[in-house]
Amino acid sequence: MAARPDFQREGRGEKNLSPLSRLPHERVTLMVDGTHFVVDPALFTAHPDTMLGRMFGPARHFTRPNAKGEYEIAEGIGASIFKVVLDFYKGGILQCPEGVSVSELREACDYLCINFDYSTVRCRDLSALLHELSNDGAKRQFDVFLEELVVPVMVSSAQEGERECHIVVLTDDDIVDWDHDNPPPMGEEYSQILYSTKLYRFFKYIENRDVAKALLKERGLKNIRIGIEGYPTCKEKVKRRPGGRSEVIYNYVQRPFIQLSWEKEEGKSRHVDFQCVRSKSVPNLITSLGEPTRPAATPNPQVDELDRLISPDPPC
Repeated sequence: MAARPDFQREGRGEKNLSPLSRLPHERVTLMVDGTHFVVDPALFTAHPDTMLGRMFGPARHFTRPNAKGEYEIAEGIGASIFKVVLDFYKGGILQCPEGVSVSELREACDYLCINFDYSTVRCRDLSALLHELSNDGAKRQFDVFLEELVVPVMVSSAQEGERECHIVVLTDDDIVDWDHDNPPPMGEEYSQILYSTKLYRFFKYIENRDVAKALLKERGLKNIRIGIEGYPTCKEKVKRRPGGRSEVIYNYVQRPFIQLSWEKEEGKSRHVDFQCVRSKSVPNLITSLGEPTRPAATPNPQVDELDRLISPDPPC
């Protein structure tokens, strides 16, 4: 690869310059993943919003070289990735070559505070690039859904004393019409319904559900489950059983659901202390069944062995 005018490998640039000097052609040596890069810091200061721009700005308060005068930076970022990063500082474009992981480049940009979007990234693997861009869009979109749609439902549950909720996401066109005398058997006792076609379409993709789980976990929620389940909407038919009993058959649609908890003492809530479950109103099971009870036997007093030795022998 031809040497670029603004940075080059060690051995071709000037060495042993004071890190505090601000000469017009100053060079600094960077150590990244065991590879040396000799760079003009003016490249970085032209982008003051990035991490390297702040590190090599006029102050340099938190940037110190090692004993050899080298700056060890970007820990965890490979040399091949850092070459691409330097391309951005040169021309404003991250040109991701073949063999370089787009996800690793994305992580490096997040670490170095470099904007990662289609205006700054070019990649032959469009699928990988669009996947990363979709993750960004999903994070922003779910933040909106969370504040405008999901949180109000959670608050409503919390105001009723609940510490968890199960939310079913229906479309705007779904109609729920249950028979009041024969409601469908539901596995979740505290299900809540949320009507939103946009959120329904968002949760169609498993990648979006993974993004939503991560964001909910960041917000401190627990026991998070997001998936697709069947939900009964309306009666399909009624069957008559022997004895005059009727059975209602419901139409089920596949819809997303969110289940989560904000309970703090989860382990204690599910612990049963059997020493504390005695009921004073029903002393025993026989009494509750109405059967006659036998008088309780008087327990024999506990006799200490010393009392046996001291007491006189009983008369023959």
